[in-house]
Amino acid sequence: MTKVQVGLVQMSCTGNKQENLDKAIVKIREIAAQGAQVVCLQELFTSLYFCDEEDYNNFKLAEAIPGPSTDALSVVAAELNVVIVASLFEKRAAGLYHNTTAVLDADGAYLGKYRKMHIPDDPGFYEKFYFTPGDLGYKVFKTKYAKIGVLICWDQWYPEAARLTALMGADFLVYPTAIGWATTQDLPTNTEQYNAWQTIQRSHAIANGIPVVSVNRVGREAGVEFWGGSFVSNPFGTILYQASHNEEELKVVEIDMSKSDSYRIHWPFLRDRRIDSYSQITKRYIDDESI
Repeated sequence: MTKVQVGLVQMSCTGNKQENLDKAIVKIREIAAQGAQVVCLQELFTSLYFCDEEDYNNFKLAEAIPGPSTDALSVVAAELNVVIVASLFEKRAAGLYHNTTAVLDADGAYLGKYRKMHIPDDPGFYEKFYFTPGDLGYKVFKTKYAKIGVLICWDQWYPEAARLTALMGADFLVYPTAIGWATTQDLPTNTEQYNAWQTIQRSHAIANGIPVVSVNRVGREAGVEFWGGSFVSNPFGTILYQASHNEEELKVVEIDMSKSDSYRIHWPFLRDRRIDSYSQITKRYIDDESI
Protein backbone atom coordinates (compact mmCIF):
# COMPACT_ATOMS: atom_id res chain seq x y z
CA MET A 1 0.00 0.00 0.00
CA THR A 2 1.22 3.49 -0.79
CA LYS A 3 -1.76 5.45 0.50
CA VAL A 4 -3.42 5.25 3.90
CA GLN A 5 -6.47 7.00 5.30
CA VAL A 6 -5.56 8.36 8.75
CA GLY A 7 -8.32 9.42 11.12
CA LEU A 8 -7.76 12.04 13.84
CA VAL A 9 -10.09 12.12 16.86
CA GLN A 10 -9.91 15.47 18.67
CA MET A 11 -12.26 15.47 21.65
CA SER A 12 -12.91 16.77 25.15
CA CYS A 13 -12.99 14.52 28.22
CA THR A 14 -14.79 14.24 31.53
CA GLY A 15 -13.89 12.85 34.94
CA ASN A 16 -15.62 9.55 34.15
CA LYS A 17 -13.17 7.01 32.71
CA GLN A 18 -15.77 4.64 31.24
CA GLU A 19 -17.66 7.54 29.72
CA ASN A 20 -14.53 8.73 27.94
CA LEU A 21 -13.72 5.25 26.62
CA ASP A 22 -17.29 4.81 25.38
CA LYS A 23 -17.18 8.22 23.72
CA ALA A 24 -13.90 7.39 21.99
CA ILE A 25 -15.34 4.12 20.68
CA VAL A 26 -18.35 5.96 19.26
CA LYS A 27 -16.01 8.36 17.50
CA ILE A 28 -13.85 5.51 16.20
CA ARG A 29 -16.97 4.01 14.64
CA GLU A 30 -17.91 7.36 13.12
CA ILE A 31 -14.51 8.04 11.62
CA ALA A 32 -14.16 4.46 10.36
CA ALA A 33 -17.46 4.98 8.54
CA GLN A 34 -15.79 7.99 6.87
CA GLY A 35 -13.04 5.73 5.54
CA ALA A 36 -10.33 5.86 8.20
CA GLN A 37 -7.94 2.91 8.21
CA VAL A 38 -5.73 4.14 11.05
CA VAL A 39 -7.41 5.96 13.96
CA CYS A 40 -5.31 8.15 16.25
CA LEU A 41 -6.56 9.14 19.69
CA GLN A 42 -5.21 11.94 21.88
CA GLU A 43 -2.94 11.53 24.90
CA LEU A 44 -4.60 10.01 28.00
CA PHE A 45 -8.01 10.06 26.34
CA THR A 46 -9.80 8.03 29.04
CA SER A 47 -9.56 10.79 31.65
CA LEU A 48 -9.17 14.46 32.28
CA TYR A 49 -5.56 15.59 32.13
CA PHE A 50 -4.91 14.74 35.78
CA CYS A 51 -1.26 15.88 35.81
CA ASP A 52 -2.32 19.45 36.58
CA GLU A 53 -1.91 18.49 40.25
CA GLU A 54 0.00 16.02 42.41
CA ASP A 55 -2.76 13.85 43.84
CA TYR A 56 -2.18 10.24 44.90
CA ASN A 57 -5.81 9.40 44.13
CA ASN A 58 -5.11 9.85 40.43
CA PHE A 59 -3.02 6.68 40.37
CA LYS A 60 -6.33 4.82 40.55
CA LEU A 61 -6.91 5.83 36.91
CA ALA A 62 -4.07 3.61 35.71
CA GLU A 63 -4.48 0.12 34.27
CA ALA A 64 -2.45 -2.73 32.86
CA ILE A 65 -1.50 -2.71 29.17
CA PRO A 66 -2.74 -4.91 27.67
CA GLY A 67 -5.79 -4.61 29.89
CA PRO A 68 -9.43 -3.50 29.98
CA SER A 69 -9.16 -0.55 27.59
CA THR A 70 -7.02 -2.34 25.02
CA ASP A 71 -9.33 -5.35 25.23
CA ALA A 72 -12.35 -3.17 24.43
CA LEU A 73 -10.54 -1.36 21.62
CA SER A 74 -9.27 -4.63 20.17
CA VAL A 75 -12.82 -5.80 19.59
CA VAL A 76 -13.65 -2.53 17.81
CA ALA A 77 -10.46 -2.63 15.72
CA ALA A 78 -11.24 -6.15 14.50
CA GLU A 79 -14.89 -5.36 13.82
CA LEU A 80 -14.10 -2.22 11.80
CA ASN A 81 -10.82 -3.43 10.25
CA VAL A 82 -8.97 -0.37 11.55
CA VAL A 83 -5.68 0.20 13.32
CA ILE A 84 -6.06 2.08 16.63
CA VAL A 85 -3.34 4.18 18.29
CA ALA A 86 -4.45 4.57 21.92
CA SER A 87 -2.69 6.58 24.65
CA LEU A 88 -3.28 5.26 28.19
CA PHE A 89 -2.07 5.55 31.79
CA GLU A 90 -0.20 2.30 32.41
CA LYS A 91 0.18 0.55 35.75
CA ARG A 92 3.20 -1.66 35.20
CA ALA A 93 3.58 -2.87 38.78
CA ALA A 94 2.86 -1.65 42.31
CA GLY A 95 4.24 1.88 42.47
CA LEU A 96 5.47 1.85 38.85
CA TYR A 97 3.53 3.79 36.22
CA HIS A 98 4.07 4.98 32.65
CA ASN A 99 2.49 7.26 30.08
CA THR A 100 2.03 4.66 27.35
CA THR A 101 0.54 4.29 23.89
CA ALA A 102 -0.74 0.92 22.70
CA VAL A 103 -1.17 -0.03 19.04
CA LEU A 104 -3.89 -2.44 17.93
CA ASP A 105 -3.79 -3.87 14.43
CA ALA A 106 -6.77 -4.05 12.07
CA ASP A 107 -7.48 -7.65 13.10
CA GLY A 108 -7.59 -6.62 16.76
CA ALA A 109 -4.13 -7.97 17.57
CA TYR A 110 -2.22 -6.11 20.25
CA LEU A 111 1.07 -5.17 18.57
CA GLY A 112 2.79 -3.65 21.57
CA LYS A 113 3.34 -0.35 23.31
CA TYR A 114 5.56 2.69 23.45
CA ARG A 115 6.34 4.32 26.80
CA LYS A 116 6.84 8.07 26.78
CA MET A 117 10.55 8.84 27.03
CA HIS A 118 10.59 12.56 27.83
CA ILE A 119 8.63 13.46 30.95
CA PRO A 120 7.90 17.15 31.69
CA ASP A 121 7.59 18.84 35.08
CA ASP A 122 6.13 22.30 34.74
CA PRO A 123 3.33 24.27 36.40
CA GLY A 124 0.12 22.48 35.45
CA PHE A 125 2.03 19.56 33.90
CA TYR A 126 3.45 17.62 36.84
CA GLU A 127 4.09 14.41 34.93
CA LYS A 128 7.22 13.39 36.80
CA PHE A 129 5.03 12.81 39.85
CA TYR A 130 3.14 10.09 37.96
CA PHE A 131 5.26 8.66 35.18
CA THR A 132 8.50 6.73 35.09
CA PRO A 133 10.44 7.54 31.89
CA GLY A 134 10.04 4.95 29.15
CA ASP A 135 12.49 2.06 29.00
CA LEU A 136 11.39 0.31 25.80
CA GLY A 137 13.30 2.64 23.51
CA TYR A 138 11.79 4.10 20.36
CA LYS A 139 9.29 1.96 18.54
CA VAL A 140 7.84 1.38 15.09
CA PHE A 141 4.76 -0.82 14.72
CA LYS A 142 4.20 -2.78 11.52
CA THR A 143 0.44 -2.66 11.01
CA LYS A 144 -1.78 -3.82 8.18
CA TYR A 145 -1.67 -0.41 6.52
CA ALA A 146 1.67 1.16 7.44
CA LYS A 147 4.71 1.12 9.69
CA ILE A 148 3.74 3.63 12.36
CA GLY A 149 6.22 5.42 14.60
CA VAL A 150 4.67 6.50 17.89
CA LEU A 151 5.93 9.25 20.19
CA ILE A 152 3.99 11.10 22.91
CA CYS A 153 3.45 14.82 23.59
CA TRP A 154 6.63 16.16 25.29
CA ASP A 155 8.63 13.91 22.95
CA GLN A 156 7.53 16.39 20.26
CA TRP A 157 10.22 18.88 21.21
CA TYR A 158 13.14 16.50 20.71
CA PRO A 159 14.52 16.01 17.19
CA GLU A 160 16.56 13.04 18.41
CA ALA A 161 13.39 11.07 19.16
CA ALA A 162 11.85 11.79 15.76
CA ARG A 163 15.12 10.98 13.97
CA LEU A 164 15.64 7.64 15.68
CA THR A 165 12.05 6.59 15.08
CA ALA A 166 12.29 7.59 11.43
CA LEU A 167 15.56 5.68 11.05
CA MET A 168 13.74 2.57 12.27
CA GLY A 169 11.62 2.67 9.13
CA ALA A 170 8.48 4.53 10.18
CA ASP A 171 6.21 5.53 7.30
CA PHE A 172 4.87 8.38 9.42
CA LEU A 173 5.00 9.64 13.01
CA VAL A 174 2.02 9.91 15.35
CA TYR A 175 2.06 12.16 18.41
CA PRO A 176 -0.85 11.73 20.86
CA THR A 177 -0.85 15.00 22.81
CA ALA A 178 -2.36 16.94 25.70
CA ILE A 179 -1.18 20.54 25.62
CA GLY A 180 -2.83 23.89 26.05
CA TRP A 181 -2.71 27.50 27.14
CA ALA A 182 -2.93 28.83 30.67
CA THR A 183 -6.26 30.66 30.79
CA THR A 184 -4.46 33.76 32.13
CA GLN A 185 -2.32 34.23 29.00
CA ASP A 186 -2.80 36.86 26.31
CA LEU A 187 -3.41 36.14 22.63
CA PRO A 188 0.14 36.93 21.40
CA THR A 189 1.60 34.45 23.91
CA ASN A 190 -0.95 31.82 22.93
CA THR A 191 -0.21 32.29 19.25
CA GLU A 192 3.54 32.09 19.76
CA GLN A 193 3.26 28.90 21.80
CA TYR A 194 0.99 27.10 19.35
CA ASN A 195 3.14 28.14 16.40
CA ALA A 196 6.29 26.84 18.11
CA TRP A 197 4.57 23.54 18.91
CA GLN A 198 3.42 23.02 15.34
CA THR A 199 6.66 24.28 13.78
CA ILE A 200 8.89 21.87 15.69
CA GLN A 201 6.77 18.93 14.54
CA ARG A 202 6.69 20.13 10.95
CA SER A 203 10.48 20.34 11.15
CA HIS A 204 10.58 16.64 12.11
CA ALA A 205 8.60 15.89 8.95
CA ILE A 206 11.04 17.90 6.82
CA ALA A 207 14.24 16.60 8.41
CA ASN A 208 13.13 12.98 8.10
CA GLY A 209 11.07 13.12 4.91
CA ILE A 210 7.96 11.52 6.44
CA PRO A 211 4.48 12.79 7.39
CA VAL A 212 3.62 13.76 10.95
CA VAL A 213 0.21 13.30 12.62
CA SER A 214 -0.44 15.19 15.86
CA VAL A 215 -3.66 14.69 17.85
CA ASN A 216 -4.55 17.00 20.75
CA ARG A 217 -7.53 17.43 23.07
CA VAL A 218 -9.89 20.38 23.53
CA GLY A 219 -11.72 21.75 26.54
CA ARG A 220 -10.97 23.75 29.67
CA GLU A 221 -9.51 21.76 32.55
CA ALA A 222 -8.10 23.22 35.79
CA GLY A 223 -6.88 26.54 34.43
CA VAL A 224 -5.73 25.21 31.06
CA GLU A 225 -7.48 25.69 27.74
CA PHE A 226 -6.35 22.72 25.70
CA TRP A 227 -5.65 24.20 22.30
CA GLY A 228 -6.76 21.42 19.97
CA GLY A 229 -5.21 22.33 16.64
CA SER A 230 -4.58 18.70 15.72
CA PHE A 231 -2.86 18.55 12.34
CA VAL A 232 -1.22 16.49 9.63
CA SER A 233 1.95 17.57 7.85
CA ASN A 234 3.28 16.11 4.63
CA PRO A 235 6.98 15.08 4.37
CA PHE A 236 8.03 18.64 3.57
CA GLY A 237 6.13 20.42 6.32
CA THR A 238 3.05 21.40 4.35
CA ILE A 239 -0.11 21.36 6.47
CA LEU A 240 -2.63 18.96 4.96
CA TYR A 241 -5.18 19.54 7.72
CA GLN A 242 -5.45 21.58 10.91
CA ALA A 243 -8.32 21.33 13.39
CA SER A 244 -9.88 24.22 15.26
CA HIS A 245 -8.66 25.25 18.69
CA ASN A 246 -11.91 24.74 20.59
CA GLU A 247 -14.17 22.20 18.87
CA GLU A 248 -14.32 18.44 18.85
CA GLU A 249 -13.46 17.25 15.36
CA LEU A 250 -13.13 14.07 13.35
CA LYS A 251 -11.06 14.18 10.19
CA VAL A 252 -9.78 11.60 7.73
CA VAL A 253 -6.61 12.64 5.92
CA GLU A 254 -5.05 10.67 3.09
CA ILE A 255 -1.31 10.14 3.46
CA ASP A 256 0.59 9.12 0.35
CA MET A 257 3.57 7.25 1.75
CA SER A 258 5.22 6.93 -1.66
CA LYS A 259 5.99 10.66 -1.62
CA SER A 260 8.61 10.20 1.07
CA ASP A 261 10.96 8.64 -1.46
CA SER A 262 10.59 11.61 -3.80
CA TYR A 263 11.22 14.17 -1.05
CA ARG A 264 14.20 12.23 0.25
CA ILE A 265 15.69 12.00 -3.26
CA HIS A 266 15.35 15.71 -3.97
CA TRP A 267 16.24 16.83 -0.44
CA PRO A 268 18.71 14.10 0.60
CA PHE A 269 19.14 14.96 4.27
CA LEU A 270 19.47 11.29 5.23
CA ARG A 271 22.10 10.71 2.55
CA ASP A 272 24.24 13.60 3.77
CA ARG A 273 24.14 12.89 7.48
CA ARG A 274 27.66 12.89 8.95
CA ILE A 275 27.10 10.01 11.33
CA ASP A 276 30.84 9.89 12.02
CA SER A 277 30.64 13.35 13.63
CA TYR A 278 27.71 12.91 16.02
CA SER A 279 29.26 11.01 18.94
CA GLN A 280 28.97 13.99 21.28
CA ILE A 281 25.18 14.06 20.92
CA THR A 282 25.00 11.74 23.93
CA LYS A 283 26.55 14.40 26.20
CA ARG A 284 24.30 16.61 28.33
CA TYR A 285 26.22 19.72 27.22
CA ILE A 286 29.53 20.27 25.48
CA ASP A 287 31.88 22.43 27.54
CA ASP A 288 35.54 22.40 28.51
CA GLU A 289 34.94 19.73 31.15
CA SER A 290 33.27 17.28 28.80
CA ILE A 291 35.58 17.58 25.80
